[in-house]
Amino acid sequence: MTHFVDRVEELKAIKERLSRDGFELIVIYGRRRVGKTRLVLEAIKEFPHVYYLAVEGDNVRHFKETAERVFPEVRYAREDWEALLHALRDKIIVIDEFPNLIKEDPGVLSVFQRTIDTDLSSSNTKLILLGSSVSMMTEKVLSYKSPLYGRRTGSMKLKPLKFFHLGEFFPRASWEELVEVYGMTDGIPFYIAQVRLPFWEWLDKELKNPVSFFRDEVDFLLRYEFTETRTYRRILEAIALGKTTPKEIRDFTGMRHSEITPYLRNLIETGLVVREVPITEKPNSKLGRYYVADNFLAFWFRFVYPNLSLMEEGIFDVNEIRGAYNHYLGPIFEKIARQFLIELNRAEELPFKFTKVGKWWRKGEEIDLVALNKHEKKVLFAEVKWKELSAREARGVLRDLERKAELVGLKDYEKSYGLVAKKVNGKEALRAEGWLVWDLEDFERLISFEGEV
Repeated sequence: MTHFVDRVEELKAIKERLSRDGFELIVIYGRRRVGKTRLVLEAIKEFPHVYYLAVEGDNVRHFKETAERVFPEVRYAREDWEALLHALRDKIIVIDEFPNLIKEDPGVLSVFQRTIDTDLSSSNTKLILLGSSVSMMTEKVLSYKSPLYGRRTGSMKLKPLKFFHLGEFFPRASWEELVEVYGMTDGIPFYIAQVRLPFWEWLDKELKNPVSFFRDEVDFLLRYEFTETRTYRRILEAIALGKTTPKEIRDFTGMRHSEITPYLRNLIETGLVVREVPITEKPNSKLGRYYVADNFLAFWFRFVYPNLSLMEEGIFDVNEIRGAYNHYLGPIFEKIARQFLIELNRAEELPFKFTKVGKWWRKGEEIDLVALNKHEKKVLFAEVKWKELSAREARGVLRDLERKAELVGLKDYEKSYGLVAKKVNGKEALRAEGWLVWDLEDFERLISFEGEV
């Protein structure tokens, strides 16, 4: 990746903290490859700093050697965390993959706490801790049980980039190509930076490459979070293959309800899985469904995992994926359409400003997107189709949407109906009839009014 994409607000927030007087303890976490290191290095590059990537052993010695290169006076400090942090008083210190320090010595948290309380809290030291193990960062560093609880001055969970930032990586790509790339990479900068266009040509080569990151990436990802990965892999596979209800997941994995619940909870806490309920239901609704949170995992379990041995032998044909890819992109395009509506909402290009957006389903009926404002009693129902539609087909989808909207039960709401598709022929005529209709062409306009993109 040759340039730094987006993260404007995050960058500004970190730089502001670094420029202030007083002590700062900033915790930044998020799944592996999401761009934490790149963000922080970008934020600190104008300031003298120590950046240290923690390894799985002998960290005190390695840290001291790293710090000495920048601040030679550190060589006179004792080789322990308390002395080294004291020697770096008033400096910017970044420790990446902080969970490796905790694995090496769980007592390190208490040492940091003591040093902050007795020494650093009255200084201008800026201490930034990064971690890719979301479970360890939330349990050991951020939770109220942590010795560091109450010491941090800021924390940030770094999320993947939005779909509309992909264009910065591929300025010449068509919208259709960007959707295809997003279906495999999500908004994970590392994966996006690997891709070359044309996408299918690159993917064919990558899947045949014996040292491709596809082979063991998911293993690494799961090992960052869990000691025993086999069951988690089975559950993720079930969800990626479309088993979204607890019963379907249980049937696929052969596990009992009581066994599977803690695994699902852990997958949600680490951000690998999301649980959704129909937008009109309470969060604890029994109608909850589970979805794999990022497209890379969904892609891997759907297309790579079942074909690993063919890939190892170098005889896998990428057309196997290509044939099923449009179907696979259906739910991915729903995710993109949701982001699109959020951007339209921000730009005030909708009939009203919605405060909540989600899906709705009940007894075999489903609506892809429902955006509502309870206070104003206004609602937008929208269907999402990853296909080219004629005006007649689009009208049929919208009429059926009107029928389903009645089942939702928002009787006294002012209703709007919309459609987001790959392409809609005759969309101007449909708009003239009062429908809200968008396709990939309309994404172009979004880029021009969306200032952050």
